[in-house]
Amino acid sequence: MSRPVRLAINGASGRMGGALLALLGDDRRFELVHAVVAQGSSRDGQPVVPANPASLRYAHDWSAAPAMDVVIDFSGQAGLNAALDHCLAQGVALVSGTTGIDAALEARLASASERIAILRAANFSLGVAMLTRLLHDAAAALPGWDMEIVEAHHGRKLDAPSGTALALGQAAAAARGTTLEEAGLHDRQDRSGERVGGSIGFAVIRGGDIVGEHTAMLIGQGERLELTHRATDRSVFARGALHAAHWLAGRPPGHWQLADVIAPPR
Repeated sequence: MSRPVRLAINGASGRMGGALLALLGDDRRFELVHAVVAQGSSRDGQPVVPANPASLRYAHDWSAAPAMDVVIDFSGQAGLNAALDHCLAQGVALVSGTTGIDAALEARLASASERIAILRAANFSLGVAMLTRLLHDAAAALPGWDMEIVEAHHGRKLDAPSGTALALGQAAAAARGTTLEEAGLHDRQDRSGERVGGSIGFAVIRGGDIVGEHTAMLIGQGERLELTHRATDRSVFARGALHAAHWLAGRPPGHWQLADVIAPPR
């Protein structure tokens, strides 16, 4: 686009919303036009700082939203539902990092991708996108090796395993011609006996201020391959989301992936 991309942030008072706002102050690719917080938030109606224009204020809904090109969503089930309503009604592209949603919303998003451009990722780190690609290739090349995915996050994270860990598991399962529903093993408590061949195990660590760590272990006889990504600064996710939003603005309808952003298909 010759002009800045008109951007809205859904979940603007959260950790990711704050990281996005901090980066937007120096990013001339975008014009922030709307910032949505939860109803009842102490920021509702308050000025957005930094913001351009300076008159922009936080809102708890989309009723007074101006024209926009793309929404970045890091909210929750209800917040994403409301943002999707607006995007469908106005033909706006949607970038979402919200995880832990139910099957009904998953189905809505799948259907909506026939009408608008949607890009979803459990993790917007470009390094994690590359990790996913490497794991897919390794899982396909070493089909007989056992696999474990270990993830660690701060103690306030609600979902477990993380959305990123599940996405890694799905990529590995697909590479081996199965699904995570069939191969995933999330809990070994009260289980006895040998490991089930072909299973993809998960281990979860929660504590302190860990931003995000993911290790995929492929374990053979006498050797082990470990693919690891560590995030030490939450801004890497915000940078990736902004990169994706700039890329998605103006794209045709479809369910796009972060892999398309880092290496568009030929």
